[in-house]
Amino acid sequence: MPKKTNSFPSKNQETKPVNDTLPKPELIEVKVTDSLKKKPLLESKIKRKAVDYEKFDQKKKLITLYNKAEVYYQDIELKSGIIVIDYNKNEVYAGRIKDSTGAYTQRPVFKQGNNVVEPDSIRFNYKTKKALVWNSRTDQGEFKVKAEVTKKENDSVYFMKNARFTTAKDIDDPEYYFKTNKVKLVPGKKVVVGFTNMVIADVPTPLALPFAFFPMTEKARSGLIIPSYNDSNTRGFSLQNGGYYFALSDNYDLAVLCDYYTNGSYAMRFESSCAKKYKFSGNVNIRIENIIESERGYLDYRRSNNYNIQWSHTKDAKSNPNSRFSAAVNLGTSKYFINSLNQSNVGSRLNNTLSSSISYSKTFNSVPQVNLTLAATHSQNTNTEQISMTLPTMTLSVDRIYPFAPKDGLKKGFFKNINLQYNLRGENRIETTDSLFFKPQMFRDARVGFQHSIPLSTNFKVFKYLSATTSMNYNEVWYLKTIKRQFNPTRNAVVDTDVQGFDAFRTYSFSAGLGTTIYGTFNFGETKKIKAIRHVMRPNVSYSYTPSFSKYYDTYDADGSGTMIKEYTRFDKGIFGAPGKNMSNNLGFNLSNTFEAKVTDKDSTKTEPRKVMLLNNLNFSTSYDITADSLKWSPMRVSGGTQFFKQKMNVNFGMTLDPYAISNSGKRINTWNIDNGGSLFRMTSANMTLNYAFSSKDLEDGEKKNTQGERNGGREDDLFGSNTDLSDRRQSQFKEDATESEPPTEFFKYKLPWDMNLAYSLTFSNNNREKKITGNSVMVSMNTDLTPKWKIGVSTGYDFVQKGVTFTQLRFERDLLSWRMDFNWVPFGDNPYWGFFIGIKAGVLSDIKWDKRNQTDRTLK
Repeated sequence: MPKKTNSFPSKNQETKPVNDTLPKPELIEVKVTDSLKKKPLLESKIKRKAVDYEKFDQKKKLITLYNKAEVYYQDIELKSGIIVIDYNKNEVYAGRIKDSTGAYTQRPVFKQGNNVVEPDSIRFNYKTKKALVWNSRTDQGEFKVKAEVTKKENDSVYFMKNARFTTAKDIDDPEYYFKTNKVKLVPGKKVVVGFTNMVIADVPTPLALPFAFFPMTEKARSGLIIPSYNDSNTRGFSLQNGGYYFALSDNYDLAVLCDYYTNGSYAMRFESSCAKKYKFSGNVNIRIENIIESERGYLDYRRSNNYNIQWSHTKDAKSNPNSRFSAAVNLGTSKYFINSLNQSNVGSRLNNTLSSSISYSKTFNSVPQVNLTLAATHSQNTNTEQISMTLPTMTLSVDRIYPFAPKDGLKKGFFKNINLQYNLRGENRIETTDSLFFKPQMFRDARVGFQHSIPLSTNFKVFKYLSATTSMNYNEVWYLKTIKRQFNPTRNAVVDTDVQGFDAFRTYSFSAGLGTTIYGTFNFGETKKIKAIRHVMRPNVSYSYTPSFSKYYDTYDADGSGTMIKEYTRFDKGIFGAPGKNMSNNLGFNLSNTFEAKVTDKDSTKTEPRKVMLLNNLNFSTSYDITADSLKWSPMRVSGGTQFFKQKMNVNFGMTLDPYAISNSGKRINTWNIDNGGSLFRMTSANMTLNYAFSSKDLEDGEKKNTQGERNGGREDDLFGSNTDLSDRRQSQFKEDATESEPPTEFFKYKLPWDMNLAYSLTFSNNNREKKITGNSVMVSMNTDLTPKWKIGVSTGYDFVQKGVTFTQLRFERDLLSWRMDFNWVPFGDNPYWGFFIGIKAGVLSDIKWDKRNQTDRTLK
């Protein structure tokens, strides 16, 4: 066998036979030169290899590579069953070969840069870079394109004849495609087609376009967003979710969406996202609605203006570890989610709280370390329309200082553990309502205060096993506004008048605690299924003392008689409270317990027993008022919780036990309940909650959280319904789509995949011998796959006290491969609703859809 060389053989033809002794094919570098010309025939080296043989024809100037042939030239890679290099014409031919069964295999794969083409055969000129391709298959972004004949004009332009393009995974057997006779393709930029007809399941449809243009850039591009059509009895016909998308930069974008109804109702939404690697990420949603029901002049005419602002921002810790900024804003009119025409979650109307927080924090790496935080908060009750805000809140804290501790060594003993801190909190707090939000009166009613606190504490051991703590706290509060309380004869009532100006009060308190940990194990024997139960008790006794600060109290005339008998403090209504008039001298008792069992593991190969948590907490707490004349003992609070089924089910319970009896009027009296003919304790209230989340796969991490529902102030699960973004219905209502690496599911399974969330709540009240269950409800959400392509889900519940079904939502979804179809239905309640959607998943063809929704007529609130 001749030795491989970089020059052509002298014989006219030479064939390399294949045998077992041949080494593995190696890359062969070929460089063709002409001694009569200074410029080489090839601009760079050709590298080639094949498995079966390489045949040289010097006369015809052909090189034939057979079976798993590969050729590399500049930025071009070509792999195929057979490759023929004609260095006389500067051309390369590639095609398939037959296997032992007679089927064609090893389709050519032509790659140049990032463009990949998989044809049946190809003819390529490596000098002019032009090519003819038969039955080419290529991916361009989300598109897959197949053409009978493709002509490569140059590196950036392709012309195709009799082509089909689709977003389906299988280009040879797609569930739908667009058929056209002419295509101009500029890879990575655009696709321009002639007359195009849509074909579904190989059946041509009446949907056709004389020509079309598709941008193919990997970067975001600005463009129109096609609206969807709907109608309503009270608002008329409408176009919804139409607008324009602005690709502002690689880090920012903006979508402007509009709804318009023929009766004059309209809505606008501004949605923007931002992200920069290792810097920040976030988004802003601003929604404005002017809703009109019926027509002006009719008795049922209603009008409502609503808005909602949502803003989230997170700064990457890598950008600056000593500086942090975050925002989570959700504010607007209290009736937005009730009256909204285009809300993204039908369950959001069940939420009655909106909350927001914006914070910036800075750490100063001094000794001691100093932390500064500036924040603005907002809390809004959508039922009462009350709003509480802090604009802003400032907190400054100085790290612990141990003045008596050595620089090196352990801190042991009373004196070495003495430490102090300094904390400052300043607030500008505003209490207002929806109607006064951001109006002048809202700012006039604001109250400003500063709170300084210096806690001094230490801890030490007593008799080796007891842990003791003592602390003293100095507190100083500054206000810029106080009150003066007096009788107003004009109103014939007591009124409070604001007094502007700086004022302050100072308080101090003392506390101490003593506790320990007791371990106990009950052994039942190594041969028993339950080998042992471990009980851990943590008893704690605490003492707190706060003196009376009556010097800050004044008297006022309560009835206009001139008698100053009533007491008040000018610091009432202050945001950090007021000094206490009565001395507090209390003893506190607390006992916490945990119970854990050691059981024989079901796996016989394991030698160690398995640990099972029986009760992860069981707490008893009460207090004794030393200074009180009667009713010295406070009710005992009992609370506990545990987990079952591999920590899938959380059970929490609590009850309040009062040792004192009550009178016939329901007032607590200084008589033990047991002396009044009752039991040792009188249970005044009790509650229990149960949460259970499980599935056939037990994949907690795979569950899709209801992110938008949680952002709206609701739950992260789907107990209140799944999230539905009405402006983009391509996303699934259920868990995330399976990845391509997952194996396909069988057509039929005797075990259907499913998941379920269960929440149960029970509340008992007995404050006045009513012995009444005041709350008893269950909520459940379930999702399952009837087949690999059909998914159904339901969210519902039942209130046993009100005797009615709670919010109910039914979800149906069909995976149509590159399409998705779903149906969302709220069958009854205050706002019944149904929505149907079918459309292409791919973003490039997201406007090819049918989206129909219907909401029953309702009265604006």
